[in-house]
Amino acid sequence: MDPIRIGEKIINRSRIHYLVDEIVDLRMQGFSQQEVAKIHAIDRTFISRLESLGEIRKGGRVALVAFPVSNRKEIVALAEQVGIEYVVIFSEEERWAFLRDKNGVELFNAVMKIVGRLRESDVVIVAASNMRINLAKTLLDKQVVGLVLGESPIEEDKYLEPQLVQEIMESLKKVSSI
Repeated sequence: MDPIRIGEKIINRSRIHYLVDEIVDLRMQGFSQQEVAKIHAIDRTFISRLESLGEIRKGGRVALVAFPVSNRKEIVALAEQVGIEYVVIFSEEERWAFLRDKNGVELFNAVMKIVGRLRESDVVIVAASNMRINLAKTLLDKQVVGLVLGESPIEEDKYLEPQLVQEIMESLKKVSSI
């Protein structure tokens, strides 16, 4: 128990965290706000307000693929902050390790898994060479937003300007399709 005092009340902080997690889990499972409110004997508007407090963005699923990138950690942190749901970012070294550490079948399966996850997205941001961006547009039946890091083949890490990713996400907010 994690009791805290607020005025005359003693409140169990752990219980609050548990109930919020339970509410969010039920919503993720597809329960309506009204159904969750009934389960927990709370007002539906509380659930709506709770979701609003944590909202990062509205709309469809957005994925980001970027390689070879020198500022991977910075872009991953930004992607989490702006609500990009699936991220695949490699430095040049990581890209070669991904290829080198797998046999043919493992590599094929890993690439197919990535493509499958990308196809679940409504919009895919691809920061790579011009050739890789065009390939992504051909393979994915989705809106692909390309950020050209250079002409193919790129053989060294490139700095991906975080502001460009931020601007794309802001422009996607304005578009009602995602």
